[in-house]
Amino acid sequence: MTNTGSTKDVLLGRIADRSAVLGVIGLGYVGLPLALEFVHAGFRVIGYDVSQRVVDLLMSGQSHIQDIPGETVRQAVATGMFVATTREDQLVECDAISIAVPTPLSKTRDPDMAYVLSAADTIARQAHPGLCVVLESTTYPGTTRELLQPRLEAKGLTVGTDIFVAFSPERVDPGNPVYNTKNTPKVVGGITPACVEVASALYTSCIDTVVPVSSPEAAELVKLLENTFRAVNIGLVNEIAIVCDKLGVDVWEVINAAATKPFGFMKFTPGPGIGGHCIPLDPHYLAWKMRTLNYKTRFIDLASEINSHMPEWVVQKVADALNDERKAVRGSRIVVLGVAYKRDIDDVRESPALDVIRLLEERGAEVVYHDPFVREFREDGHMRASVTLTDERLTWADAVVVVTDHQVIDYQRVLDHAALVVDTRNVMAGRAAGRARVVPLASGARALGTAP
Repeated sequence: MTNTGSTKDVLLGRIADRSAVLGVIGLGYVGLPLALEFVHAGFRVIGYDVSQRVVDLLMSGQSHIQDIPGETVRQAVATGMFVATTREDQLVECDAISIAVPTPLSKTRDPDMAYVLSAADTIARQAHPGLCVVLESTTYPGTTRELLQPRLEAKGLTVGTDIFVAFSPERVDPGNPVYNTKNTPKVVGGITPACVEVASALYTSCIDTVVPVSSPEAAELVKLLENTFRAVNIGLVNEIAIVCDKLGVDVWEVINAAATKPFGFMKFTPGPGIGGHCIPLDPHYLAWKMRTLNYKTRFIDLASEINSHMPEWVVQKVADALNDERKAVRGSRIVVLGVAYKRDIDDVRESPALDVIRLLEERGAEVVYHDPFVREFREDGHMRASVTLTDERLTWADAVVVVTDHQVIDYQRVLDHAALVVDTRNVMAGRAAGRARVVPLASGARALGTAP
């Protein structure tokens, strides 16, 4: 392959006839579903991960990702179309590689690019002409061009001629019963038009809809806009919940009534805070980038401030509710229902439940949790295990705090046996009255004009 047309055309031909070998670096909740979609599309896929435990698990036909059944992994491994490895030299076989590694924030809310840089260096050591490299990890605008491109071109490979580089943001929504990797539109932005063409062809082979944009910076900003939009609107509705509580108005009634407007309004609901790897973190990539350009992202900072303080609001709700029962938080027995960051998944990353538990324990409460999806988790060096939600456990508790609204929990049973329920998710609305006194996230019980 000696010229631009032949290099690109040969690669496009290999993608079209499924003779291309594809690689995925990072076999987590983004990388594994993507790898298996490529397998289903007829490609041989090499999955690379630094965790020997993950590789061994996958090669034994088991899945560590809730949305991926073990049988799907077993079939892919049995056919020989999927192999997981910790050996980076196997990536030299690949015609295209997608990077799906974590991009956490440091304690100072600055991007930690260590995983991306490590993946880029790994690819650079195995890079060859006719390779397409796509970064999927959420990051700040400029990462693909400033960090990935130079490492590949240091090998003497010209981007857009010998090698093709693009950014395509992951849009995984764990636990979503409707949208998955295949039917969620895929945004693609390349360094050059040839890069966009090749990367688009790659994803068109297994994704229903591909949306090309003009540059990797545009694609990088798309993901940040999506999750900043959600973070800001969640921050707004969380503040409205506090406003409603102070006014004595039912926030759920207000939101549901507003949602009847057929235009100009999108329904968001309040809660105990925000969690997961995306919404609490992604806006900070943009805020960090703008600080380097001497600009302050005020909406992002304000939304983050409101959302991060919601666990404190919940704990104060618990304290006030216990006080009404002539009980102190110190010494009280509390059951937290749900520690996953959202319903019906097993992921506790950035979950507000962790802050709620910590703050309650700091006040002297005895706290246990029940979560049918999270049997145990480690936090601050301590292992916690889910308790069985028996009638006796509910009666034992001075308060039950609903933090994550898993649908498999019998909330009527909770109402029938608990004495006090602080409901941050409005799951008790419309249920039959029980033994419990229910305190919502924002109460509408206080009349307007009365003293707080």
